[in-house]
Amino acid sequence: MDLTQLQMFNAVAETGSIQAAAQLVHRVPSNLTTRIKQLEADLGVQLFIRESQRLKLAPAGYSFLEYSRRILALVDEARMVVAGDEPQGVLALGSLESTAAVRIPSLLAAFNQRYPKIQLSLSTGPSGDQIDGVLEGRLSAAFVDGPLLHPSLEGQAVYKEEMVIVAPVDHPPIETPRQVNGANIYAFRANCSYRRHFENWFHQDGARPGKIHEMESYHGMLACVVAGAGLALMPRSMLESMPGSHQASAWPLSSDWRYLNTWLIWRRGARTRQLDAFMGLLAPEL
Repeated sequence: MDLTQLQMFNAVAETGSIQAAAQLVHRVPSNLTTRIKQLEADLGVQLFIRESQRLKLAPAGYSFLEYSRRILALVDEARMVVAGDEPQGVLALGSLESTAAVRIPSLLAAFNQRYPKIQLSLSTGPSGDQIDGVLEGRLSAAFVDGPLLHPSLEGQAVYKEEMVIVAPVDHPPIETPRQVNGANIYAFRANCSYRRHFENWFHQDGARPGKIHEMESYHGMLACVVAGAGLALMPRSMLESMPGSHQASAWPLSSDWRYLNTWLIWRRGARTRQLDAFMGLLAPEL
């Protein structure tokens, strides 16, 4: 087993195709086929399930992919350490949409200016997607809604968010879930932690939301609320950053539900120089 085989394995795992993987690693397809078979023979397990023209990871392949990514990341880090004192390489960061829009723009600008040799990429989405990205090795770290529960992850709380129910501007005060029992709500997909928080707020008082309309952005949610079509839940900081927020009313949840912490998470034992550099700039904001 060598690094070239690991790179080939990762490429096939990510593309599901020998042809596509060969283009990624600049090799002929027959070479990839041979090297992958050699790797399987060396490990004594089947890494892929062959289905027609596609290759799917076998259970052993899923397990091996995690270690393969970590090995190659450590090799890249080792090269950077001996190449010089200034961190370089790639930092793949994930974030909640609200955090990316309100909390970290100035931090990202400062990071790019301070560490020009680090290639920073940012993807946004619900907490569930970001956690999966960190666990699978696609993301170095991610900003997600806490608390931190997964045994393979570690992290720290970085921001405290006040959660508010966004309602039409003339809506009566909202103090309990039963006052809005059956109301339509606008939220992200089911793996969004804020959506689960909103649904649980209803259920703890014996109330239920009406139809849940899945949206792709807070701006879309706000537009629907302003039009009188239902309610939404979002951080107050996000609401106040959006044009048109004055056309809606905001009602904080009761004390037990009012605040949520945003965490920065990473794989346990997998902090890199790039992530350490990023966290060094984040520390003064805490």
